Amino acid sequence: MATIQRTATAVWKGSLPSGNGQITSASGVLQNTPYSFKTRFEQSPGTNPEELLAAAHAACYSMAFAHTLSEKGYQPESVDTKAVCSLERLESGGFKITTVRLETRGKVPGIDEATFKQVAEEAEKACPVSNVLRGGAEIELKAILA
Repeated sequence: MATIQRTATAVWKGSLPSGNGQITSASGVLQNTPYSFKTRFEQSPGTNPEELLAAAHAACYSMAFAHTLSEKGYQPESVDTKAVCSLERLESGGFKITTVRLETRGKVPGIDEATFKQVAEEAEKACPVSNVLRGGAEIELKAILA
């Protein structure tokens, strides 16, 4: 299979506390979606990087779990995953995403709880977003001064 690439862009205007930005995805699902200091560090309407990361992780893990269950001979009726992304202020003054907690529920006929939990762990190890968060991908940066 060829490498699959997905694209999104983010534009930020102004300083961190008073500026704002917009996020757009190539698919059009996000179209000039606003984000700002207040949507990230307060509770203002709009999105933020941590919410988007949590959404991506929940979606990716649900797919990985359904696939892993199927490979083990179980046919999942549903997999429902919630991801909670935690951003904490460091003593140095910066910020760090410290954890992403996954909570998953599955409706899977014919599976016992111990096997369900074991397959859930295997799926987490196979989840591409989990793996990139563990440092499993190279970050390439090209910086151009406009």
